[in-house]
Amino acid sequence: MNLKRVVITGLGAVTPIGNNVSDYWNSLLTGVNGANLITRFDTELYKTKFACELKGFDVLDYLDNKEARKMDPCSHYAIAATAEAIADSQLDLSKTDLERFGVILGTGIGGIISVSAGFHDFFAQDKNPRFISPFFIPKVLGDITAGIISIKYGLKGPNYATTSACASSGNAIADAFHLIQLGKATMMLTGGTEAPIVDLGLGGFIAMHALSTRNDDYLTASRPFDKDRDGFVMGEGAGVLLLEEYENARARGAKIYAELLAVGLTADAFHITSPPANGEGAYNSMKLAIVDAQLNTTDIDHINTHGTSTPAGDIAECNAIANLFGEHAPKMVINSTKSMTGHLLGAAAAVEAIATILALKEGVIPPTINQFNRDPAINPNWNLAENKAVKRGINTAICNSFGFGGHNVSMLFKKFI
Repeated sequence: MNLKRVVITGLGAVTPIGNNVSDYWNSLLTGVNGANLITRFDTELYKTKFACELKGFDVLDYLDNKEARKMDPCSHYAIAATAEAIADSQLDLSKTDLERFGVILGTGIGGIISVSAGFHDFFAQDKNPRFISPFFIPKVLGDITAGIISIKYGLKGPNYATTSACASSGNAIADAFHLIQLGKATMMLTGGTEAPIVDLGLGGFIAMHALSTRNDDYLTASRPFDKDRDGFVMGEGAGVLLLEEYENARARGAKIYAELLAVGLTADAFHITSPPANGEGAYNSMKLAIVDAQLNTTDIDHINTHGTSTPAGDIAECNAIANLFGEHAPKMVINSTKSMTGHLLGAAAAVEAIATILALKEGVIPPTINQFNRDPAINPNWNLAENKAVKRGINTAICNSFGFGGHNVSMLFKKFI
């Protein structure tokens, strides 16, 4: 069977360091940090009091107030990113086969802001069900955002959500990629969205001891690969990519950012939250992507790591890279953009894929900020883009995304020439 080539022809992003792709990219290159003390609820009782919140985002720029109130913020963010991706692609929807145009969006915990608000209201009214909003269920469903976008644009192709914790949008991109490869769709809007910064979400991650508690120095709290890292910093936002069959993109004269060559998908089969120390699952997902793309490990120029700034996760991923790439590893540029955006959970893979794609296109790799003392377990000869962007022409790059439950996704992109 002849598989179709898949290219990226549109990008959209809403992030803690920029509410569009241009601002996000410029912030990445200059090392802007998105962390700040949480503004939307009182954190007095919480061990962690900071996160990477969106700044200056107004859903009313995209929806009227009546429609916005029917949706959770995780849908708001995706709608904004989708609008940008479609505009960026210069698609004329009136001349597009909407029957072959689908939507797959990932989210880790969906409408948790609406869950928290709904429970507060429910218990405030002595658990009287008459006070439950008729929009409560639609607002909290993980799949509803993909449905809303398909309705808004009349897209009648494959439509659903993926949920694999922090790998959710990576799995969404993988599914969209495979559908186009197999000829089941021509275009797919894909990526992910997450709005987890709410009392219930923050408290849950604190209870797991997953978050940094560096409240007095929150601007340096997300420090992947640093020996003094103490957990991740929660972020929010959305990333949306327009994936398109290459021949269709060429026929319409589309601007092509990059080609998605392959995706590796594996499971750790180890623990619900921790990876194996040797990074076996990550090793296998990267290897599968490289083999599927018919490349060698020596062909890879750059890895945008999952790199969350957790003690166990960073080392496991670095061990996987060391074991797979061996002597080639010091020749690559290895970074973590989570040092700037924080961890967008189910949306992380999508916004990091956008950073990886732009690194290929522009020939510059964003830094890993907050690098003070490299973990001695990490090879001192590796180029971690420490505190400064790296200008280097690259042809291939892997973007890793892993999730609680042992889910591993490695996306392999190629510069489009």
